[in-house]
Amino acid sequence: MKKWALITGASGGIGLEIARVLAEKGYALVLTARDEDALERLAQALEGEHGAHCLTVALDLGVPGGVDALVRFVAEAGVQPSVLVNNAGMGVYGRFADVDPVRIQAMVDLNVGALTRLTALLLPAMLKHGGGRILNVASTAAFQPGPGMAVYFASKAYVLSLSEALDVELRPLGITVTVLCPGATDTGFMSSARAEHSALFKGRLAKARDVAQYGVAAMERGQRIAVHGQINRIMALGVRFTPRRLAAAMAGWMVREV
Repeated sequence: MKKWALITGASGGIGLEIARVLAEKGYALVLTARDEDALERLAQALEGEHGAHCLTVALDLGVPGGVDALVRFVAEAGVQPSVLVNNAGMGVYGRFADVDPVRIQAMVDLNVGALTRLTALLLPAMLKHGGGRILNVASTAAFQPGPGMAVYFASKAYVLSLSEALDVELRPLGITVTVLCPGATDTGFMSSARAEHSALFKGRLAKARDVAQYGVAAMERGQRIAVHGQINRIMALGVRFTPRRLAAAMAGWMVREV
């Protein structure tokens, strides 16, 4: 019997590499993102390299009906995912007052709304089948306020908080929830968020492959919070003991335009 994993935001970056890691582990995959051509190329590569059975569906999960369309696709295909990877997300760089409100709402709808609704709709089947694993991709941004990317930081704080709470609720029922918190990573996020000039991306960037391997391993262990990178782990711990005003100022300095 096939083990199925559903991965959102699978067309590039961390999501693509998570797909590769799971294909290597023998999973059949449901891959979704907005870019149909990129999904098809990935599916063909994974089928050729690992013999992975892949289903693709091009959807924008941030628009009304997007998540419901994905759930219908999965049901009509007769697929029961035992792994759900909520990776789809977006960021917007700039002061809150300067950012287009439409883009702000789109970010909230995708980062918060779509992740929450997809999890809620797929969870009953997981419970019925006696277990599963959920991997939510957040960010080290989740641990403090982020002037300069205020809504993005806040949306990832939501993902962190939700994931921790759900893991407590669901673990006794056979489902674990892991939240992956990478730092700055070499993906398309920098350009899509229009953050090319942010100091956050001027240093050494993590490799998406390394982040994916770390996240999948943490998920398989049932680890609740997985912060990639030793320095990032130290910073995530340290911010707990830092006054909130200072933590916000430090994050604003790191995000600043240079």
